[in-house]
Amino acid sequence: MDSPNEWLALLTLVFVLGAKHGLDADHLATIDGLTRYNLRLAPQRARWCGSLFSLGHGTVVMLIALAVGYASSRWQVPEWMEDVGTWVSIVFLALLGVLNLRAVLATPAGNMVTTVGIKSGALHRLQATSHPLAIAAVGALFALSFDTMSQAALFAVTATQHGGIAHALVLGLAFTLGMLLADGINGLWIAHLLRRADHRARIASRVMGLMVAAISFAVAGFGLARWLNADVSGWYEGKEVMVGAAVIALLAGSFALSNLLARGTQPPATSAA
Repeated sequence: MDSPNEWLALLTLVFVLGAKHGLDADHLATIDGLTRYNLRLAPQRARWCGSLFSLGHGTVVMLIALAVGYASSRWQVPEWMEDVGTWVSIVFLALLGVLNLRAVLATPAGNMVTTVGIKSGALHRLQATSHPLAIAAVGALFALSFDTMSQAALFAVTATQHGGIAHALVLGLAFTLGMLLADGINGLWIAHLLRRADHRARIASRVMGLMVAAISFAVAGFGLARWLNADVSGWYEGKEVMVGAAVIALLAGSFALSNLLARGTQPPATSAA
């Protein structure tokens, strides 16, 4: 690496990208489904579904980083991969925004809103599992997607250009730790809401659904603006950590906002029969 400060900056960036990746709507939706299923069969395990899912997902990320780091001396990432990755992200995020907004609007007032994902919907049956290794395997399977693999490959190549295979592995670990933090907190939060399942929990789930939709639209729009406008792309250079942290802060703020709104509202009174 050119300097310790540059290496630390890259580590920080990859950690933030991992945390942001952990807040992807597909992660949120799958952890929601796994937690709901395990809350009935293994209540003590339900709260750890997010962490187990993330560990499986992160294992594949580190294997990809290791493999790409080993091969990077003979192989260069094609220039078109970044453009394809950008457009895949834009389309998927816009679709996720639509699906989650529709879920909020279509869910009856007395029910909790369930986060919607694309891969989680296609692989819905995989969420009906309770064994810790099986939950981790679901996370590993979700890592076998273009967005995850391309992201892992790109930062692995960057690391090996400045260091070696060990650097690529360390970056894979940083990405996994960021994702583990986000997914672990999300799993605990969902388990908490489902155990309560009261008026406040329903308000909180609705706020979270709206926030996931809003962030999906915002990130998709920003990605499109970067691709279309060189000035926007130039402004973004060097600000990846700031933008990623802002996304994380928005979702974290939505947790607090949902609690505040729920405390300020009362469940509708029921009339006596």
